[in-house]
Amino acid sequence: MSQQQHDEIPFDDPRRYAMTSRSTWVSVFINILLTALQIVAGFFAHSQSLIADGMHSLSDLVCDFLVLVASHHSKDPADEGHPYGHGRVETAASFALGAILAATGGTIMVAAAMKLQHIDHLTPVAPLALWVAGAALVAKEGLFRYMLHVGELLRSPMLIANAWHARSDAASSLVVAVGIGGNLLGFVFADSVAAIVVGFMIVRMGIVFAWEAFQELIDAGLSVEEVDSIRQTLIDTPGVESLHELRTRRMAHRALVDAHILVNPRISVSEGHSIAERARGRVLKSHPAVSDVLVHVDPEDDMDHDSNAQRMPGREVLLTHLVPLLDGLPEPQRVVFHYVGGKVEAEVYFSHDFFEHGTALAAAEARVAERLTDNLYFSSVSLNCLVVPKQ
Repeated sequence: MSQQQHDEIPFDDPRRYAMTSRSTWVSVFINILLTALQIVAGFFAHSQSLIADGMHSLSDLVCDFLVLVASHHSKDPADEGHPYGHGRVETAASFALGAILAATGGTIMVAAAMKLQHIDHLTPVAPLALWVAGAALVAKEGLFRYMLHVGELLRSPMLIANAWHARSDAASSLVVAVGIGGNLLGFVFADSVAAIVVGFMIVRMGIVFAWEAFQELIDAGLSVEEVDSIRQTLIDTPGVESLHELRTRRMAHRALVDAHILVNPRISVSEGHSIAERARGRVLKSHPAVSDVLVHVDPEDDMDHDSNAQRMPGREVLLTHLVPLLDGLPEPQRVVFHYVGGKVEAEVYFSHDFFEHGTALAAAEARVAERLTDNLYFSSVSLNCLVVPKQ
């Protein structure tokens, strides 16, 4: 296990909200300074790309406030109206963040393209713009590394998305610096071209974030590798004979799992439940990203026999059909039914005093077997002695 996995903060840890809030406020402070500096310097230095980069920082500022609001609400525990918690608030915020990025980048590209239509009227850029672009590059790269560390520590896709937003800013500042440098060297169109490149980078990043959030909102499953690993963990659980259905879905930094396991159809309900609980515990222990597992126990593959359970009658009806088969025998102490292969196997338990000799039990079973011919529901009926420990 990596050091990062050891250091990850659990979802219910109260430090999550504090760390999210602190990292976001750091981003807010830096983006306020950068937005003001880039837009003002870009205006006086006649740099369209620097102004575009300032607008990118402004979109960061808007997204930071979205993160603050989302993290405040997503920390709320599950309630009656939201039984799975409020983690999807983070997902919705990530989707909104992506949409803002795409819209901002598209606006920048259109504005820069319009400027290039009149290339003869473009003005040289002042050297001040290059210094500001370099300072912004250093600040944004440092902010990216800090926010990515916090996001991975908390396994928060919202914070990780915001961190990569900061990295896109750093990349755009690098492009801006190159464009301004080209303008200062006499290529007056370089600044507008840099603005278009920055706009494209912003649009691309926004589409990626929005698409990933959209996939989660429509309950897209985990990766094939993750699902295969969870499947193997379930199958390796003692008592699990096979697994015929496994579904996963994401909820922010968490994952929910539904599984149908096959067990021996003749074990008790309590033993089947015990196997299911052990399987659930193994998945939660082996896969930290999984927050809950719902394990359904099947006695047989209901993908092949999906109508058997509905076609077979309930216990009350089966008992009435069992009475004629047990004619001449005392009232059973216990009856156990197994629904297997479209029929019912019955285990009938009598008092030990009734069958003093094994020959009596064998004779009774032979009579019952004769009456089973062409029976509508029962495939077999076994007679047993119920042994009660002496007081």
